[in-house]
Amino acid sequence: MIQNLKLLVTLAALALVAAPLAAVERSPFAKIEPLALSEARWTEGFFADRFELCRTQMVPSMMALMQGTNYTQFFRNFEIAAGLQTGRARGASFNDGDFYKFLEGASATLAVTNDAVLQRTLDEIIAVMAKAQWTNGYLDTWVQLNMRNTNSTVAPFRDRNNWEVYNLGQLLTAASVHYRVTGKTNFLTIARAAADYLDDVFQKPTPELALHDMCPSYLMGLVELYRATHEPRYLALARRMMAMRDLIKDGVADNQERLPFVKQTEAEGQAVRANYLYAGAADLFLETGETNLWKPLAQLWTNVVTKKMYLTGGCGALYDGAAPDGAKYQTGITRVHQSYGRNFQLPNTTAHNETCANIGNTLWNWRMFLATGEAKFMDVVELEFYNSVLSGVALDGTNFFYTNPLRVTDPMPMELRWARTRVPFVSSFCCPPNLVRTIAESACYAYGKSTDAIWVNLYGGSSLATELAGEKIKLAQETDYPWSGRVRIKIEASGKKEFALKLRIPGWATGATVRVNNRPSKSAVVESYFEIPRQWKAGDVVDLDLPLPVRVMEANPLVEETLNQVAFQRGPVVYCLESPDLPPGVKISDVLIPAGIKLSARYDRRLLGGVVALEGSALVRVDENWNGRLYRELQPEPLKSIPVKFIPYALWQNRGPSEMSVWLPLVGR
Repeated sequence: MIQNLKLLVTLAALALVAAPLAAVERSPFAKIEPLALSEARWTEGFFADRFELCRTQMVPSMMALMQGTNYTQFFRNFEIAAGLQTGRARGASFNDGDFYKFLEGASATLAVTNDAVLQRTLDEIIAVMAKAQWTNGYLDTWVQLNMRNTNSTVAPFRDRNNWEVYNLGQLLTAASVHYRVTGKTNFLTIARAAADYLDDVFQKPTPELALHDMCPSYLMGLVELYRATHEPRYLALARRMMAMRDLIKDGVADNQERLPFVKQTEAEGQAVRANYLYAGAADLFLETGETNLWKPLAQLWTNVVTKKMYLTGGCGALYDGAAPDGAKYQTGITRVHQSYGRNFQLPNTTAHNETCANIGNTLWNWRMFLATGEAKFMDVVELEFYNSVLSGVALDGTNFFYTNPLRVTDPMPMELRWARTRVPFVSSFCCPPNLVRTIAESACYAYGKSTDAIWVNLYGGSSLATELAGEKIKLAQETDYPWSGRVRIKIEASGKKEFALKLRIPGWATGATVRVNNRPSKSAVVESYFEIPRQWKAGDVVDLDLPLPVRVMEANPLVEETLNQVAFQRGPVVYCLESPDLPPGVKISDVLIPAGIKLSARYDRRLLGGVVALEGSALVRVDENWNGRLYRELQPEPLKSIPVKFIPYALWQNRGPSEMSVWLPLVGR
């Protein structure tokens, strides 16, 4: 049914006319209105290249993987449930949810490509899903197929570890995106039936039902379905399911159940679940304005950004641990998994930093920005995109990281569960489809709008075509960002009404300048946005210059792992040292950074698809042989100078297995 899709999608022309879109409406408690998926698109440069990689490689190759049975089963489980194939359920119980994430990403690409082949393929898939769905709206192939095989221990919502609500939450989001992009209701009809079923099951939540709160994508899904359909029952259900979390007695930190949400001030537990919870709570705030949601969100955000987030934006430092770590009341300590650690606990070699957690942080910060218009939230979104999100996928678009460490040595000091090389498949295949949808939708993060302003949030070659106060606005952005800090915005169409163009000045930027039609602008920076109110006309040009010096970074001394170490950042891009760029015989652990190091930024079109690398000289120990000892008497050793080249962290391990480190020891301070 879905034959040779990779070739067909790759050869499909990139159409200029977008598919019909359902309206995107501003949430009542949002300061910023997001754009429809077709209103902004990448045209050239860094993000355009990533979108094209997503369109031509990630979508078709992942479609082939998910329709096949080589590693596990995704779509085949739906075909069996629909009676179109024979067999049993295979794969993790959360495979349905990850398949929905992929369908969301594939649907999002249609807003730009309007690819008829992909549209037909999605329609075929959706038809099978509709046949698999029970008449009461329930849809979860793992449960359905195991029940069919007379497994008496399996039933809907009997076991929280079946991930049903997570799966259905991803379904609701994917269907809403598909509807907004295509205008078709076939996927939306499935989602509404599923949501109606959830509404019935959770009409009167109990402590037992509340245990199905795990990885609460359902909050974002229900709110998004409410926005797409304007059905108030779905928003009411989201509020009810958020409140039911407080029914859980003796909850565990791993699922953020140890304390009621309104009392949470520190991020803890499994980081993907945490960030999905925070993003869902922010969605509820955008629709309801409930201050009891905003207060913990603000406190949790401060805790993460000031004490628990890596320089790269990575989240979830620990493979395994305990929370609250080291607490006096030992009976309250619970195991945590792939989780936030204690404050300032940020190991490098054993950093977990699941790609999904980093994407979850993006989803959360985007919603915080929509609520406030504060640039600090977009600073985090930008940091994530350029570093710990895109590090999850190789330049070939078909190999992926599950974890994102900040240091890799050979040999490693211990054996860890996940590979330090990108691979086409891991048993927990949640991150790759999450990357597809994130990259496919990335252009919509670049802009926002309010009553009388267009907000420029991310810089990259792009175009915007939208309406403001009933008038059509078109602009084009030209830049080599993040390699260059020069940005030019051309107004291509504007109405007669005055509006402000608001340019985000990143928190790392100093000395930014703005010119309008080649004249210095006298406008002011308001909350880190350079605001230019004007009656714009076609042909107006705005030039923004963001200086991009190499910054030498150090961590709070309470971060023990990076004490007396430094890292390098240029603009939003965090750099690392990788072994292919070292002289033969030199290991990452041998390299020292001299105080006062001078690094030059040079664009190399032949390196990793074209990047700005940082070049200079570092020091290396001549002899560092420990002979299996844990300690030894200090042995002053002569140091020699070596050339070094730092590459963007997101691009490490694209040249084969290697050593790598973001943080390096400093000498001569």
